[in-house]
Amino acid sequence: MAQKPNIFIRILSFLWTGVNGLRKLLHLVLLLMIFSVVISVMGSDVPTVPKKTALVVAPSGALTEQLAGTPFDGAIGEVTGEKVPQILVRDLVEAIDLAAEDDAVKIMYLRTDGVGGDMTKLRKVAAAIRRFRDSGKQVIAFGAYYSQGGYYLAAQADEVLLEPNGAVIIEGYGAYRNYYAEAIEKLSISWNVFKVGTHKSFVEPYTRNDMSEEDKGQRLALMDALWTNYKNEVEAARGLDAGTIQRLADDVDIELEKVNGNLADFALENGLVDGLATATDVRKRFIEVVGEDEDDETTFAQFGFSRYLEAKRAVNPKVEKDEVVAVVVASGSIVDGSAPPGQIGGDSTARLLRKARSDENVKAVVLRVDSGGGSAFASDVILQEIKNIQAAGKPVIASMGYVAASGGYWISMAADQIVAQENTITGSIGILGMIPTFERSLARLGIYTDGVGTTDVAGALRPDRALTPEVRSVLQQNIESGYRDFVSGVADNRGMDYDAVDAVAQGQVWIGPTALEHGLVDTIGDLEDAIEIAAESASLDADAYSVRFIEPTLSSEEQFLLNLLGGTAKMGVDITPLFPRRDGLAMIADMVDAGLLEIASYNDPMHRYAKCFCRIP
Repeated sequence: MAQKPNIFIRILSFLWTGVNGLRKLLHLVLLLMIFSVVISVMGSDVPTVPKKTALVVAPSGALTEQLAGTPFDGAIGEVTGEKVPQILVRDLVEAIDLAAEDDAVKIMYLRTDGVGGDMTKLRKVAAAIRRFRDSGKQVIAFGAYYSQGGYYLAAQADEVLLEPNGAVIIEGYGAYRNYYAEAIEKLSISWNVFKVGTHKSFVEPYTRNDMSEEDKGQRLALMDALWTNYKNEVEAARGLDAGTIQRLADDVDIELEKVNGNLADFALENGLVDGLATATDVRKRFIEVVGEDEDDETTFAQFGFSRYLEAKRAVNPKVEKDEVVAVVVASGSIVDGSAPPGQIGGDSTARLLRKARSDENVKAVVLRVDSGGGSAFASDVILQEIKNIQAAGKPVIASMGYVAASGGYWISMAADQIVAQENTITGSIGILGMIPTFERSLARLGIYTDGVGTTDVAGALRPDRALTPEVRSVLQQNIESGYRDFVSGVADNRGMDYDAVDAVAQGQVWIGPTALEHGLVDTIGDLEDAIEIAAESASLDADAYSVRFIEPTLSSEEQFLLNLLGGTAKMGVDITPLFPRRDGLAMIADMVDAGLLEIASYNDPMHRYAKCFCRIP
């Protein structure tokens, strides 16, 4: 049997292996730094727009007010090619508007197969597409599959084409969710609920096996309003008779039978599309307008909207004026502490607001809200910062996106003016709390909890102990106090009577125009309207101010690392081994993480939540 080397030799071998590995790592870092310097000297690779091209608008992912994740995460995703599919609405709109005025852009190729988004965001993009058409340029939409949202955008085109084996799917709006009461009981979990508000349905999935009649009623009212707007706007855009969309959705089986079950023929026969065509047919049509692509003669000269926007910004960088209207975006669930974009951290959002307050050039602030709420404590942290800005003499205008309800309304209520959109879902003024305990679950396993304390409430909130009647009373009183504070805050800030607010509170949700009737908002308009109101409130001259979005920035360390990685990528060095690609299991894990992220957002230190599950798909 071979003799093992002595311990001294093995230690030296281990140390040499470690030192040699460190040497290789330092060499790699040095090379990365050298490549980065070379790239910075060579200059950035800024795309150049040809004299004749088509603008390709083919957004893939969800339209959003704010890109989720930290700036570093987004930049790493860009470098590694694993960027989360999401489209910043304002970037897409800016690209379309610039192209409308650009003589080099002759036509728009619109493909909406992969786009998703709510009506407020779809409307924003649709308006930009119409402005492009109004400039005298043609828009041709083409797709293999039009979802309800994607078709809304496609309907704005001069011509809508569909693959011969494609489909247009319009199903209307639905609101369905899972209910866990029976499962919770089978697991012997005690799900303790404390709430105020007859219509505060956030807790229903944990206490019921079905949707309450109150929740059904208010959700159907919201969906009817959204559906009416959708139908009317699509029918107007396509020149269809009133009632066509409703009829086709209700009688799809009957109408489909008339064309032997062919979904593409169904869309063509009923005027949803103008023609059936293959991708090859479409490419030939565009080649006739803008010519062949320089690098690929089989397709047409084209520029994607992201590259186009990059090129235009490089040629004409924005110069900020001395007076600024700042926009702070609050998008996602409201949580205590700090949170990356995609969530609203009480502390992190407050920091952005303080940044606006301390900047002498910022004369007014617009708070753009797209949130169903969350932590009541964090909501109040943000509210207090809004009041600090106002105390500094700067007006604050709340601009509501698709949802600005519960905590989303809480952070808006002190604004000098509240601007809601026609499809905004708002209200849900109510408070609740949930504390699950697992003493019954543990007892089934033969595990029990016992001990002593110096007071009746010592250890009262342990998850392995049942809540005592005294503790339940304390928690319910705390929730009721929070509700009174919420209603009083609305009454005081809106100049309304407490009882008048209470009548439209109780967790009830409202569409924008109805919220206006109830005095919960001041006017109907979009973000641009809110910015104009903010400028007027600060007595700023039109066209004499800039608009700046105040967002988290990269640290110097993060920026340095990204410069290194970006430089090596441009030199053709493969850096993907440093960031292993996500496999199928990792993608599933991401989906689980998203669910856990929602659970983790329930971190209010007082167990009080101003939360609304009122987003309609």
